[in-house]
Amino acid sequence: MSEESPHDKEPLEPEIVELEPVGDTRVSAPHQFFVERSVFLFRLLRNGFGLLGTVMFVTAFTTFLFFFVIELIAGQVHPYLGLFHFLVLPPITVVGLMLMGIGYLIERRKKARALALGQIWAPLDIRNTRVRQRLMLTAGGMSAFLVFALAAGGYRAYEFTESTEFCGEVCHSVMHPEYIAYQSSPHARVSCVDCHVGEGASYYVQSKLSGLYQVYATLRDIHPRPIPTPVHNLRPAQETCEQCHWPRYFFGDRRRVFTHYLTDGSQEPWLIDMLINIGGGDPERGYTRGIHWHMNIANQVDYIAMDEQRQQIGWVRIVDELGNATVYKNVDAPPSDEEIAERTAAGEMRRMDCIDCHNRPSHIYRSPVQLVNREMQLGNIDPSMPDVKFYALELLATAYESTAAADQAITEGLRQGYAGDWPDFYGENRRKVDETAVVLKRLYRENTFPEMNVRWDTYPDFIGHWDTAGCFRCHAGNMRSADGRVVSTDCNSCHVILSQGFVSDPIDAEGARNAFVHPGDLEVMDEPILCHECHDGALGLAR
Repeated sequence: MSEESPHDKEPLEPEIVELEPVGDTRVSAPHQFFVERSVFLFRLLRNGFGLLGTVMFVTAFTTFLFFFVIELIAGQVHPYLGLFHFLVLPPITVVGLMLMGIGYLIERRKKARALALGQIWAPLDIRNTRVRQRLMLTAGGMSAFLVFALAAGGYRAYEFTESTEFCGEVCHSVMHPEYIAYQSSPHARVSCVDCHVGEGASYYVQSKLSGLYQVYATLRDIHPRPIPTPVHNLRPAQETCEQCHWPRYFFGDRRRVFTHYLTDGSQEPWLIDMLINIGGGDPERGYTRGIHWHMNIANQVDYIAMDEQRQQIGWVRIVDELGNATVYKNVDAPPSDEEIAERTAAGEMRRMDCIDCHNRPSHIYRSPVQLVNREMQLGNIDPSMPDVKFYALELLATAYESTAAADQAITEGLRQGYAGDWPDFYGENRRKVDETAVVLKRLYRENTFPEMNVRWDTYPDFIGHWDTAGCFRCHAGNMRSADGRVVSTDCNSCHVILSQGFVSDPIDAEGARNAFVHPGDLEVMDEPILCHECHDGALGLAR
């Protein structure tokens, strides 16, 4: 019996075994959406640019929303928080979005290149536990670092941009004259931002935004010379000055002695002992009288200036504590009702506050007369030197092309003056003459800046009425109401002269309300005299 060949056997039918499905293998629409978003997220997180951008965007945007909610609830946030909210977080959010876009485009190009080469470009499966943990650790670490860097760097940046050195030297180099004048002012220890910005994030943002053009103008060297004043968008004094100076508690008088050296060769100074009536504006804490009667507490003062520097006042309205209003007009150049209406509509009516008199509280440019009187009183300039005040005023008042040219001209001018007019004195006191020249050069550098076209009379100071109109802007007898009333011209309402004259030969006082006696000709000034019409701060009448 022959063996049967295995090839002769009939082929066996394969056995089909049906397996039970483990789960639903259909892809639902939400799941498909999730897979597609996983691919998008993979493109962002797989790339360094995309990962960094995602962390920056999520962290900054979340923090921005957090601070925004805080501000809505609290109404006002701390300046440090405001810095993050308005200046730091939005740029970081935008940069994060840009990095996310760059990362996505890079990964998209990688995918296209891989497919073209027949390589596998697998999407990121964030359902994988290990992948998810790595992403969370990476993103969490970068977020923590970013928050720390924002907190530390942002605080230091805020602190530096708020410093006086930043305002006066680094950022606003064009403000060199203001910075130098500020350093010798009564507010030299008050930070610039305390007055120019104040508290709160909103004014901080406004100041930095307004500074953008200033930086642009400085870089292109198109800024004005000198810088124009007043600053019209300056924060109200009630929100800056009155945080330290409280007008409700201004009252009483202050005694002050003014020392003047004459240019007639007198070595002895002329003294004016005066009682300054500081006064007050709050009837609950004292009499509403004196200088601070103007502080809008019991009374309200509004005015309209007819020029940019507010030296020509054309219209004044005073509202007393009973609500009675009186309007005064400048009779020398009365503005029309139409002009008043136009200026009022344009927002030029101003409520009087501290800055209307104390308009140079920190950036004070002193006239040559003030400077020389001070230095002679301190002994830095010897009053016994013949004609020293005359020479000093002449040299300080001269216009020079530059500070370097002024240094040379002052030294040579003082030497030539004494060598020509007082040869014997100069021969014996050359060292003293040179020492005086050093003092004069210092005074010039601190108050005159030819490169910015700034000198002592560029920015008028409205305290008093000596070198500028000051008080006489309203109190010169030319502000009249429709019924004939005149804004007071009584000098004694603000100051009372107690004594005056040389120490060795004082003027006999006629009581506490004696009139001012001009030291040059001993003329009694029993009527308001506009001092600034003669005294120009330099070579005017003897002062």
